[in-house]
Amino acid sequence: MAEKALKTSAFKWEGKDRRGAVVSGVINGQNPALIKAQLRKQGINPTKVRKQSSLSFGKGKKIKPMDIALFTRQMATMMKAGVPLLQSFDIIGEGFDNPNMRKLVDEVKQEVAAGNSFATSLRKKPEYFDELYCNLVESGEQAGALENLLDRIATYKEKTEALKAKIKKAMNYPIAVIVVAVIVSAILLIKVVPQFESVFASFGAELPAFTQMVIGISQALQTWWFVVLVALLVIGFSFKEGLKRSQKFRDAVDRGVLKLPIVGDILYKSAVARFARTLSTTFAAGVPLVDALDSVSGATGNVVFKNATNKIKADVSTGMQLNFSMRTTGTFPSMAIQMTAIGEESGSLDEMLDKVASFYEEEVDNMVDGLTSLMEPIIMSVLGVLVGGLIIAMYLPIFQLGAVV
Repeated sequence: MAEKALKTSAFKWEGKDRRGAVVSGVINGQNPALIKAQLRKQGINPTKVRKQSSLSFGKGKKIKPMDIALFTRQMATMMKAGVPLLQSFDIIGEGFDNPNMRKLVDEVKQEVAAGNSFATSLRKKPEYFDELYCNLVESGEQAGALENLLDRIATYKEKTEALKAKIKKAMNYPIAVIVVAVIVSAILLIKVVPQFESVFASFGAELPAFTQMVIGISQALQTWWFVVLVALLVIGFSFKEGLKRSQKFRDAVDRGVLKLPIVGDILYKSAVARFARTLSTTFAAGVPLVDALDSVSGATGNVVFKNATNKIKADVSTGMQLNFSMRTTGTFPSMAIQMTAIGEESGSLDEMLDKVASFYEEEVDNMVDGLTSLMEPIIMSVLGVLVGGLIIAMYLPIFQLGAVV
């Protein structure tokens, strides 16, 4: 009953201030009567108070990881300013435009108000707050330094999501080249080539081999275009389902993408950055190294680094130095290993790992920018070769006919 009494909702209100001006707004409260009493204390004579509908078109925007990062950053700021925890939830929740995010903040607030710890409340929302996030919050609560831990978590989330955005940017360009090339080629083969084919039929002469090949592809595509489209959709769906359902398939893809030219190097360095960033954050929070490596294992985003991290954990638990174990895996670059060794010797492992993460994040940023610049002429070249090749194939018989005449 106590938990139910504490539940608040958003209410829209309208009224007049002391000067008679019409004012309106949205405020959280338990019921309209309490809302009206609160407004009167502020010198506002309420004329209408109604509960704000939780329904909206599309049920609001999906909660993204950057929303969680922003929530964490704001919580850290509020707590450093000395704002009480429950009041911080109210202030932060009202600041989000996304109704789903406001609802999430309010639900976490209700759990805390009911007597649960902050970490326990967050654990009831595992789809938004992972085990690493909750463990770090719990460490902060136990150490009495929650605001500092929230600040570290916010930095970790911001940098991690920024890195993911760069990786998506790097992957989008090759995909864009393939998609544009396929669409342009299909349009030319299905719509343009048949027009030339009817002209060539009146020539009565044998067509060049290149032209015959293009016409053959065009005829096949006109006949089987639906089958080709379905096949592409099936392949795409199967690939997606394979990633979702088969661990072996995911592992094979993880190993394969690291061997890709250019993109593989970007993914490799991003995995190193995530390893260093996660380990730095957890170790700085006072989590023992062996336990911290558990969190790191799932945060690298690639099975190669996951297996390497599990091996490192087994080695470190037997007394081996972290940098030596990293070297024996054969997975990590020399620079990361050397910086780790310096950190272990100087007693500043978290600072050195933070520097490693920043270095490789910047490397990824530079490589993505370079790839972006490189892909622009590649797109033009690929499209030029495809379109130019088709045009040459169509005009080659005309050129030969002109030479004969």
